[in-house]
Amino acid sequence: MQQNPLFQPFQLKSLNLRNRIVMAPMTRSFSPNGIPGTDVADYYSKRAAGEVGLILSEGTVIDRVASSNDPNIPHFYGQNALNGWQHVISDVHDAGGQMGPQIWHMGVMDNHPSGWLPASPFEGPSGLLKPDLTNGQTMTESDIADTIAAYGQAAANAKRLGFDTVEIHGAHSYLIDQFFWDGTNKRTDKYGGKTLAERNRFALEVVQEVRRQVGDDFAVILRLSQWKTQDYTYKLAKTPQEMEAWLLPLADAGVDIFHCSQRRFWDAEFDGSDLNFAGWAKKITGKATITVGSIGLNGEFLAAFRGESSQPSSLDELLRRFDRGDFDLAAVGRPLLADPEWVQKIHQNRMDELKGFSKEALAELV
Repeated sequence: MQQNPLFQPFQLKSLNLRNRIVMAPMTRSFSPNGIPGTDVADYYSKRAAGEVGLILSEGTVIDRVASSNDPNIPHFYGQNALNGWQHVISDVHDAGGQMGPQIWHMGVMDNHPSGWLPASPFEGPSGLLKPDLTNGQTMTESDIADTIAAYGQAAANAKRLGFDTVEIHGAHSYLIDQFFWDGTNKRTDKYGGKTLAERNRFALEVVQEVRRQVGDDFAVILRLSQWKTQDYTYKLAKTPQEMEAWLLPLADAGVDIFHCSQRRFWDAEFDGSDLNFAGWAKKITGKATITVGSIGLNGEFLAAFRGESSQPSSLDELLRRFDRGDFDLAAVGRPLLADPEWVQKIHQNRMDELKGFSKEALAELV
């Protein structure tokens, strides 16, 4: 495994990675009042010391009152929170790693089980949590403009603090994705529309503002998914042509890397080809892509909440697709959540030392 192609370096703009393995963003809720502490810095720096090529932080919310439904989700605004992130990136760099924050607005959400609510109602394109269920307010065009500016400010802060890249969270039924989806975007103004290409406008303006704030030489990542947390079989783009109309404008707006979220990386995106989402995104745009979805484990993330454990699995199919050129980087979630040395063990062929994953791993930062 010393010649594993995943251990080739990767360079793109501000990124100079020692290998192709990315730590996927994973919400942990260990930042009281939105402020990441030394335990969060230790958590990430252990992964850097364990040879992760690029660390993407858990989702960290932008400066909008209703951007979060959880008081323990980290903020990426405010001096105390930014001081905490400064500590994180300094420790990650000291450990030899590179890192980007994932900047996030949740949009219209379920209420948190604790009963905590933000000081103003949740906000989204049409106030909808899912089709026919309202749990927030419809954003005005002024709200939208302020939100776009807040994404840009978060990206500018990431660059100022010394992060190596920034990722915009545009997946998984959160705010940007709520604009993409016709089930939650019923607007009749310029931010709505009957087609995905029309409903792309909010995302395009976010990407353009982020690019304006960070300049041309700073790598910008956009995370996307076809599926919704309300409907795991849903596809925003139902054909390659629809995907082209969706992704090409985002590439032109300033996306350098598409982070293509799937539940299982080996699933084909469209009939007639075994290309996955990342493979199609690279074919369509020519941009670098990250694949993700049950890499290194034999079970899905959601199964853990049903009490099912996952065990280590072969990387052969991942390597076959990587060697074919389908994607440039591979994001790993649960194996790295449970074991900060997972990458190092793969690199050193210590396969008998790989750990499985269980629900209990979510309860602490290790």
